[in-house]
Amino acid sequence: MKSSKPKEEFKTWGDVFDTFTQRTAYKLITRGHFEGLESPISIGKESNVFSALRRDGGRVMVKIYRLEACDFNRMYDYIKDDKRFLSLKKGKRNIIFSWVQREYRNLLKAREANVSVPTPLTFLNNILVLEFVGDGGIIAPKLKDKAPKNPKDFFQKVIENMKKVHKAGLVHADLSAFNILNYNEMPVFIDFSQCTSLESSRAGEYLERDIRNICRFFKKIGLRADETKAKEQIVEQNG
Repeated sequence: MKSSKPKEEFKTWGDVFDTFTQRTAYKLITRGHFEGLESPISIGKESNVFSALRRDGGRVMVKIYRLEACDFNRMYDYIKDDKRFLSLKKGKRNIIFSWVQREYRNLLKAREANVSVPTPLTFLNNILVLEFVGDGGIIAPKLKDKAPKNPKDFFQKVIENMKKVHKAGLVHADLSAFNILNYNEMPVFIDFSQCTSLESSRAGEYLERDIRNICRFFKKIGLRADETKAKEQIVEQNG
């Protein structure tokens, strides 16, 4: 889908593109962040992710939150304790736009801590633009869809990245085989919108849930993944 096509073309992707989202997408196109959407990568209840072409021939990922489908009450429960958004006024669009900004900022912070994540490129309203993770126009598969060749090695890399997230003062809060890409046998963490500060009263609960989800997956593919040992590795203090 090229930017030269009429705005109505955005509607070919179903109910994702309300008029407001169309205008937001065109602003990002005008600013040169991408030329047009290429194909859907992931279709979810609250957001859809597309690959998009760039003028230089490369690609980016474009994550679009669906304004009429988002559970903004759930979003508010996660964001209300975030010190960066204490002045947030409760309203559907305010919460969704802050949610997108929060994911962008969380990804930046994770990237600065050398966590393996897609580089966040820009955001506007309900749209987030990210580095494309894949080769030859093909997105890297999710861990749930492609088990690693060496589960023990991959598991350790996941734990190391979780430790980096923790050291950065964050907990992913939604980590599972659904939110990790297997990119050439290297884990790439995605979906950082729920990522929460360790200062949150529920941070410990979220961390234990993340560890439980990860260990459960690796146990299913034959690895002895001990939750207690994994937590000790993640939270241990570095000198």
